Amino acid sequence: MNWPYEWQIGWRYTRAGRVGRRNGFISFISLVSMLGIALGVAALIIVLSVMNGFQKEVTDRMLSVVAHIEVFDVQGNALADWRATAAAAQKNPAVVAAAPFITQQSLIARGDEMRGAIVRGVDPAEELKVTPLAAQMAQSGLLGQLQPGAWRIVLGAELARQLRVRAGDSVTLVAPGGQVTPAGTVPRLKSFTVAGTFDAGHYEYDSGLALIHVEDAARLYRLDGPSGVQLKLADLHQARAVAQQLVDSLQPGLLVRDWTRTNRNWFDAVQLEKRLMFIILTLIVAVAAFNLVSTLVMTVTDKRADIAILRTLGASPRSVMGIFVVQGAASGVIGTLSGVAFGLLVALNIGTLVPALERLLGVAFLPGSIYVISRMPSDPRMSDVLPITLISLLLAFLATLYPSWRASRVNPAEALRYE
Repeated sequence: MNWPYEWQIGWRYTRAGRVGRRNGFISFISLVSMLGIALGVAALIIVLSVMNGFQKEVTDRMLSVVAHIEVFDVQGNALADWRATAAAAQKNPAVVAAAPFITQQSLIARGDEMRGAIVRGVDPAEELKVTPLAAQMAQSGLLGQLQPGAWRIVLGAELARQLRVRAGDSVTLVAPGGQVTPAGTVPRLKSFTVAGTFDAGHYEYDSGLALIHVEDAARLYRLDGPSGVQLKLADLHQARAVAQQLVDSLQPGLLVRDWTRTNRNWFDAVQLEKRLMFIILTLIVAVAAFNLVSTLVMTVTDKRADIAILRTLGASPRSVMGIFVVQGAASGVIGTLSGVAFGLLVALNIGTLVPALERLLGVAFLPGSIYVISRMPSDPRMSDVLPITLISLLLAFLATLYPSWRASRVNPAEALRYE
């Protein structure tokens, strides 16, 4: 090999540390250091992949119910011309579909049971172009039952369970605000027939959302028409940028809200948890990386005579330092790459490994009766793997600096005095 002699000797020391005959303890410590780095890196990749998987799963279920962007009047009044607003929004090339809607908070009652819910008035013909849930309901024929004047309602599965109703039963919808009469303010009530239920897989919507026809909603809430327009984008990840573009292009007095702001608290909490988990697990990698310090310190102590001979042969302190930097960095690279390979192997096959482990132990990590998601999702991303790899390599390199500097300060005469 035509490598510099510092690289050759450093790599030889790394190999000798593992297979050497005299330095069994140093070999063990070196192996533990590399194993610690590998396990720390693998744990980081696996945990972040699972967190990404959960976030993606919840986001997909959330976006099956809500549109990517909502445009509505700031005062909550009906839009003067929702079709003109939809047409203006669709001039943006990122917008692929639009549908009108009315959203109001109301009470839904059935006998002694009463629950608060978000009642959304939709146009079945347009809604199925915007939300996947509406498209699924259209395939089953449920969405088509929402006809103007029929006063039918579709409830979330959990909401229907709480009210103890099923298809064909009647529920009473109590609209906000009342009707002023000589006898005082009387709440506005309307009886609806339950057309069926939907299961979005997201508890918030399954337990607190009801769908009716947009014309029925306008009559019930005394509006002149839809109060907003829902928009579907070609790329949901561009929602925030497209929303800002629409703010600049649409007429004043309209509020534009994208899906990341609709559930802002949830997304902020997920991002905070991910950052904290990254920091905590990075500390584990740091502890394992700095175990290289003890390995190299013991190696330097053991190789004092070798260092002295190299110095007498003309090796500079910088070259001696480079030898031990190469030795420590090699251990860090081996540990890091092993951890990346193992972490990706587990993350990419977690859908197979977790069920096998559940069968082996006889337990369910995600019981379907408790959690909405019954399988362990995983979504490894290069945006996570690359920083983890770089940070691990950087920590391993930093851990080699002090022992390598100590090696470069060895006095040849002092080291060879008792040899």
